[in-house]
Amino acid sequence: MNWKQPSHYSRYAKPAFDRVAALVLLIVLSPVLLVGIILSAIASRGQPFFVHERPGFREQSFRLLKLRTMRDEVDAKGNRLSNIERITPLGHFLRKTSIDEIPQLFNVLAGHISLVGPRPLEVRYLPHYTNNQRQRHAVLPGITGWAQVKGRNSISWEKKFELDIEYVRTQSLLLDLKILLLTVYKVLKGSDVNAGATTTMAPFAPKLQGC
Repeated sequence: MNWKQPSHYSRYAKPAFDRVAALVLLIVLSPVLLVGIILSAIASRGQPFFVHERPGFREQSFRLLKLRTMRDEVDAKGNRLSNIERITPLGHFLRKTSIDEIPQLFNVLAGHISLVGPRPLEVRYLPHYTNNQRQRHAVLPGITGWAQVKGRNSISWEKKFELDIEYVRTQSLLLDLKILLLTVYKVLKGSDVNAGATTTMAPFAPKLQGC
């Protein structure tokens, strides 16, 4: 895979800004995070965190940290229930307010992700990307991104990938600041969070993307 070479901004200035901003945000948001951990532990029977393997920079795997919003429940046959059946009332609130994303600031401090970048998706999707779609991993993934402020769960996978690649090609300090400001606006407004009645985005269907 011929990866797009990172710019001087993404290689030097952005990581420094990310770590300083993440540390400040963790200090400021620590009361919210603490309450979220306690409530999530109660709602999830002592397991407040959701840890999942995701592909990061140039598809190197890392463990993404979030507050747990769904129970691991199955039906009588052992099949996992749908998202709408497993999500807790608290989980719905955590997602709507994006409080479940706060623990990812620890991933930023560790250098796994950035504040801004393409959202890290599931490892199982990797074999199904086109070469162009794989370029979304040419930069660090992010807590928020161009696709998130342009529609989040209300736009198609195809459009998400188009916006991710657009971000990779046009990444800059001004664009990152714009995305961060739009993210704050979206969170306060509570828009574009849910994808219809399923609460979460439908799984990526490669056959619909021409892969």
